[in-house]
Amino acid sequence: MLAGTTVLSLSACSQQNEAQPSTPAVQVTSADAEITEREDGIVTTATLPKELVQIPEDYFEESEYPGTLVELEYDTYESMSYEEQSQILHKRAIVYLPYGYSEETKYNVFYLMHGGWSNETTYLGTPDSPAAFKNVLDNGIADGNIQPMIVVCPTYNNTSSEDSGNYSLALRLTENYHRELVNDLIPAIEGTYSTYAEDTTTEGLRASRDHRAFAGFSMGSVATWRTFQYCLDYFRYFMPSSGNLTSDGEYMASMVTDSGHVWSDFFIFAASGTEDFAYSSFKYQIEAMAGVGDGTFRYADNEKGGNLYFLVQEGGTHSGEYAMEYFYNGLLWIWQS
Repeated sequence: MLAGTTVLSLSACSQQNEAQPSTPAVQVTSADAEITEREDGIVTTATLPKELVQIPEDYFEESEYPGTLVELEYDTYESMSYEEQSQILHKRAIVYLPYGYSEETKYNVFYLMHGGWSNETTYLGTPDSPAAFKNVLDNGIADGNIQPMIVVCPTYNNTSSEDSGNYSLALRLTENYHRELVNDLIPAIEGTYSTYAEDTTTEGLRASRDHRAFAGFSMGSVATWRTFQYCLDYFRYFMPSSGNLTSDGEYMASMVTDSGHVWSDFFIFAASGTEDFAYSSFKYQIEAMAGVGDGTFRYADNEKGGNLYFLVQEGGTHSGEYAMEYFYNGLLWIWQS
């Protein structure tokens, strides 16, 4: 246990949004706790909730203030031979631009990766056929509950749209994806739209890392952990859910130290459900990370006090319904003051 922290039980809300018992007691550093806190460099000053909240039913309906979906096409290279750059691939990402998008405004960017047996259209749909989560973004932003931001849905599918349906192949592709992400996708997105990146050079993208997040569920969560491993220079926020990478907390800590970063350079908001087949292994990884004794991971519900937080949905299964709920909870918090 870390000295000076308060101990709370992580609980989740049921389908009826009632508190239910959840994981064993873990340490939560609250914003008002007497602890050693970071004083500078805080980007999100809001506090995460003690329980997951459900998406309001009316948020799934079309908003009076709709954002815009755009198909952005870009070139990259075949994943397995990426470094040789011998095979060019033409890919697309689905991009959400908030209502009232203006080139005069700088926007944070939320990269959202799909899971297995899926593609770049899974969460937001297409311009001609938007998915329900697009309405959630529209309504959350219109109500002021979500910050206006650009949301990008890419794909780790490689030479076939069926790649994500092959588990062992998907594991390899998510591990390789950081090359395409940093070298091709981010420059294509942030060279086209108005973001905090002054330019798309390596220096420009690293300087704007505070305004970039990566999230995913299931295999998308594995991609999120891999992004944490390889791309800490480019991202501040990570939101994995129901998909673990390892059971070794020290291994996760080494990713931070090897990259030259420290505990105050990032924040991880994780979520899963008690009836999710991935729950046990995912929970074990979070607990292993929180148990690392060198302070690399500090469990807290706010960015001032720490960099790791985990919420659990009682009865939550491995499904798109709960994936959206977890993303929604993260979006309610990120970049808020």
